[in-house]
Amino acid sequence: MRILRGDTPPRRGFAVAGLALLLGGATAGCGGELQSADLPPTLAGLVEQAKNEGAVSWMAAKPRAQMQPLIDLFQRKYPGIEVKYTETKAPNEASELNVQQAARRVSVDVVNAVGQTVVPSVPMADSIDWQAYGVAEDAVFEKNFVYSWAAPKVWAYNTTKVEPADIPKTWDDLLAPRWSGGRVAADSPAQFMTVWGLDPARTEAGALSWAKKFAAQTPHYTPTVNEAEALVESGQASIGTSLVNLVLQAKAKGAPVDIAPLSPTSASEAYLYVPKGAPHPAAGALLTSFLSSGEAQQTLAENYNSRVPDSTDCSDPGQSPALAAMCTAGLSWFPTPTLDYYRKLTTFFPEAQKALGTDIG
Repeated sequence: MRILRGDTPPRRGFAVAGLALLLGGATAGCGGELQSADLPPTLAGLVEQAKNEGAVSWMAAKPRAQMQPLIDLFQRKYPGIEVKYTETKAPNEASELNVQQAARRVSVDVVNAVGQTVVPSVPMADSIDWQAYGVAEDAVFEKNFVYSWAAPKVWAYNTTKVEPADIPKTWDDLLAPRWSGGRVAADSPAQFMTVWGLDPARTEAGALSWAKKFAAQTPHYTPTVNEAEALVESGQASIGTSLVNLVLQAKAKGAPVDIAPLSPTSASEAYLYVPKGAPHPAAGALLTSFLSSGEAQQTLAENYNSRVPDSTDCSDPGQSPALAAMCTAGLSWFPTPTLDYYRKLTTFFPEAQKALGTDIG
């Protein structure tokens, strides 16, 4: 399975704005004096230092129940290193770490960065030679981040509420009169519109035009994608925004839901990094590199959380149920290939929220 991350030239369509404010705030918050950790040059040396540290604190947005099999696997492979896991919403991870680094009292060793938290995480991440610790080159993003899992955005539908012939296949299909009056659930932060900033065939003007038409359908907005998915599962909404893992987990429990063949969408890559000032940097680097390994990815796949190719590639679904489901649904998807794209998205989402009528500012 290819997880290619190329140096794709920036595409036109979304203006870059607010970068100085975003990075400036993060840099000022974390302070420029925190030094990079002194780590050994080999994996064997890293293991020895990590065992001497004896613990690693990991903060991510996934429920602990989904991460527990990975924690158990790591602790069996590296006995004597205790993993302390804290489930924290993605925006809170960046803000909490920012405060800790400003106070020079960092308490976490591994942090999750995804979506809008990627850009502010850049100045907070330590510089680590991930390839020296066995991480594949194409799994490393912006030098200091490791692509660890994906949460592709999809549209879910209730199989008892939607006839096969009516299942939407394109974004414009959602504008049909049959989906008006609250029959569609969508997360209000507009994260479901990410692909509009990644697909070179789409423009900001087109995105905002679509969003205004969608808003006129009076969809049922929810604060989070999890809540939108829940409405579809219960039948309160016929269709809604979701994530591949949420749909497959619900389906496995018997919920009448499936993935709509609505394309394109986004890969929604999630990264891990070791922050500057981490109290157990070797253990943090060891855990992060381990989570990129084949055995860890297979365990992630069992909960539908493994990596997927960051661009449409169904040539080898392999052991990834999430990728297999995306391919079965006939989805196409786009990556967020460079930091510039994340910067563009941070300026796009507020505009999309205004068009959807969900902005609170």
